Amino acid sequence: MRGMSLARDERHALVETMEAAGPDAPTLCGDWTTRDLAAHLVLRERRLDASAGILIRPLAGYTAKVQAEIAARPYPDLLELVRTGPPVWSPLWLLDTQANLGEMFVHHEDVRRAGAGWEPRELGARWEAALWTLATRMGRMAYRKAPCAVVLDGGPGRRAAVHGGSGDQVVLSGAPAELALHAFGRDAVRVEFDGPEDAVAAVRALQRGV
Repeated sequence: MRGMSLARDERHALVETMEAAGPDAPTLCGDWTTRDLAAHLVLRERRLDASAGILIRPLAGYTAKVQAEIAARPYPDLLELVRTGPPVWSPLWLLDTQANLGEMFVHHEDVRRAGAGWEPRELGARWEAALWTLATRMGRMAYRKAPCAVVLDGGPGRRAAVHGGSGDQVVLSGAPAELALHAFGRDAVRVEFDGPEDAVAAVRALQRGV
């Protein structure tokens, strides 16, 4: 229940932030506005016929078409659909802890950090633990093509090698939230890199995220 509670709470916090930002605010998701991001979340949870295109490129055209149709709905209606979450017939209804904690947290920060002057949120111990698990799990995929070893350092008691290799090593240090966001492909983060210059440059240049 802990993870489910965090996912639910973050979903509601995301909706509040999107409501305050308005439908045309920028996000860290390319050229998507908050309206586009809300439509993405609704599609992901409620249009299983179109959600495959999020990950499968040949199906992306249909996904984009359906997302545009969803985005045309009134913004308050979109936010209400995000707030209420997946319907009971959706696989994501049963997988809230596993599938939605990272989704809601990352997209919340996509809205928060799109403008100037953002600061990391103060997060409690439960969040720190959950996000450290998320960072290490996602890190194994995000840095798998690195030409060197990659280690995440999330502070005292939190250090994990997420990619092996001989030779050079790069250590990414930061709060678990920042490391998780970097692993998900975001660059608006407070992360320090330690290692040979060329190896650090290679890790920074990786295509990370999903």
